[in-house]
Amino acid sequence: MYLSAKAIAAMQAIRRTHSLNDQAIRSGKSLGDVAGLKNIGVHWVSLEPGHQSTEYHFHHFEEECIYVLSGHATALLGDTSISIGPGDFLAHPIDHIAHQITNDGSENLIYLMIGQRLNQDITDYPKKKKRLYKYSGKRDVVDLTQAKK
Repeated sequence: MYLSAKAIAAMQAIRRTHSLNDQAIRSGKSLGDVAGLKNIGVHWVSLEPGHQSTEYHFHHFEEECIYVLSGHATALLGDTSISIGPGDFLAHPIDHIAHQITNDGSENLIYLMIGQRLNQDITDYPKKKKRLYKYSGKRDVVDLTQAKK
């Protein structure tokens, strides 16, 4: 499946706010969905100044990566802050290092976000002390402070 630059530019971006972080507001175009990909997600994302990409998190099973097309921001990888810009690549393998991007620049950060689409995954949100279980098309969030050991 081929998507031209013209077709991508004409796609309507969908604005979303993360359910655990009201500062995590991004607009995206799901290129992978339009192209018929089922097992990998490919998204063109625009992150406005002052917003975060997501809630600080890591996945137990799904890998994801980011390729910056334009703009500048700060990526938080574990406890390390890294300035990122055009041409930079961030890989998030299964290593339990939480990550998040904050657009502290003066223009929109534009990037490609690519990740697996497994039928099951566990995502931890360490700052919120929450865990998301994704399975069989369902999503359940658990408050880890209330979980029994």
